[in-house]
Amino acid sequence: MALDGIFLRHIAKEIKDQALGGRITQIHQPNRDEIIMAIRTMEGTRKILLSARANSPRVSFTRFAPENPSVPPMLCMLLRKKLGSGKLVDVRQPELERILFLDFEAVNELGDKVKITVAAEIMGKYSNVIIIDEEGIIIDSLKRVDMTVSSQRLVLPGLRYELPPPQDKLNILSSEAEKICEKIKENYSGGSVSKAVIASIQGISPVVSREVEYRAFGDFFSGSLYEEKNFQSLVNAVEDLKNTAENVSGEPYILIKEGNNAFDFSFMCPKQYGDAVEIKKCQSFGELLDTYYSTRDSAERMKVKSKDLHRLLVNITERLSKKINLQKAQLQQCENREELRIKGDLLQANLYRIERGANSVTVENFYDPEMKPITIELDPALSPSVNAQRYYRDYRKAKTAEKYLKEYIEKAMEELEYIDAVSDELERAESERELSQIRLELSEQGYIKEPKGKRKPPAALPPLEYKSSDGYKILVGRNNKQNDQLTLKQANNNDMWLHTKDIHGSHVIIESDGEEIPDRTLVEAASLAAYHSKARESSKVPVDYTRVRYVKKPAGAKPGMVIYVNNKTLYVEPKSKIGEDEK
Repeated sequence: MALDGIFLRHIAKEIKDQALGGRITQIHQPNRDEIIMAIRTMEGTRKILLSARANSPRVSFTRFAPENPSVPPMLCMLLRKKLGSGKLVDVRQPELERILFLDFEAVNELGDKVKITVAAEIMGKYSNVIIIDEEGIIIDSLKRVDMTVSSQRLVLPGLRYELPPPQDKLNILSSEAEKICEKIKENYSGGSVSKAVIASIQGISPVVSREVEYRAFGDFFSGSLYEEKNFQSLVNAVEDLKNTAENVSGEPYILIKEGNNAFDFSFMCPKQYGDAVEIKKCQSFGELLDTYYSTRDSAERMKVKSKDLHRLLVNITERLSKKINLQKAQLQQCENREELRIKGDLLQANLYRIERGANSVTVENFYDPEMKPITIELDPALSPSVNAQRYYRDYRKAKTAEKYLKEYIEKAMEELEYIDAVSDELERAESERELSQIRLELSEQGYIKEPKGKRKPPAALPPLEYKSSDGYKILVGRNNKQNDQLTLKQANNNDMWLHTKDIHGSHVIIESDGEEIPDRTLVEAASLAAYHSKARESSKVPVDYTRVRYVKKPAGAKPGMVIYVNNKTLYVEPKSKIGEDEK
């Protein structure tokens, strides 16, 4: 993990510099894996987050203020009792272990000063926050580790606190660069040098080990570490890392992929990625971790929410498709309704020839030009007249069913098209708020049942806004509800409206108030409409455009569905940026 021992050394310095001597004013436990301590200093109050979450363990300053439970958990109550108004007197790190000790001077029940240590162990799924007394005895912890969890290292109240078993790695703070490189040489068996680096040096992450290799050898190493030139290059890179660790001179860098996705961080400015990633320098290590984990957690929550909505839409699509297929099969059966009427007429005309109790009768079909005989099945329990009336009744039922089935199929097809449009919205959603808006729309349409009073409606998002090369404002709807709002309420009747032709997508408005719009702006707006549609991966997309006054919403139509006239069509390439942003 990127939060390695050297990174933690920088965090320790940051906490020492800004909070040492401060006193605890509040302790909260927002969930089972996190504790937040508010510490008042001369410069103001700072919050320290201690997290033992498996996927985001950390100890650092934080600006977040998560909602706390109405009843504090037992460990939170214990901490308040032991550390209330406690003074932070030291921040320690054993060598370059991923462990930080926060030492507090507190007062016990008898009024005596005591030392209480809070140990934050940052070890992936084994992360923990442990409270230790001045004798080194465990008071309690976020996660209790008994024999059923580990037979090597128990973490239980009353036991003596012990550090995790040491690894066979060298401490870069106390070892010479040449000695470290000799160990790297021993561990190297070909291929990537970074594997040997991480196997040899205590407290470094994969991103740092790869950076050491890159700074020593560039993109690819194919030589031998026994060659003096290569060995010296490695020594120089390790020496740079050693100096950074000793002087705590690193800086907080966050690595961002396309789409503003934070995917890693480091105390070094990584050179290994070249121009493939954006490297952003943060104001502090606490801000870095807040940014990284909030971005990543948001992405994970989006993934879960998106998956749930996708599953719902797939289920609705399957249900509607089955319903349509069944109704089409029933409609096909109605196509034989005229045959039922003819049989009724033939029976009615031949009542005198039919014996009561007969199973069938063969008569001439006077509807057939050749008067061919036809055999008609009968219900022997019914009279000939009632049999004729039965065929007439079945004919009327089939005729009525045909009328309603056509309406049902048309309605189901419209609903299926709407669900397809929502699925397209879901594919294009880029934030949790957009997903919340989609969920709200589905709830309002009756596809999701929300518990009454449980969920607060999400705040509405504004439409996406662009500026054309000619200075015109262009607005793009994010979802069906916003498309309706944008086109039917917000836009002026003389503004220009654009939408992909016969393809699901966003409504696009050029604010023009009837002005003649330059061709360049029309093409740019059409390119945005193509991008914010189901056809965004196509090379050429047809986009219709017309004045807003020619766009209407049929009564009872689903959100986002409109009809329009007096339109023209452009064929454009989808683009996510226009005007100055495109450069």
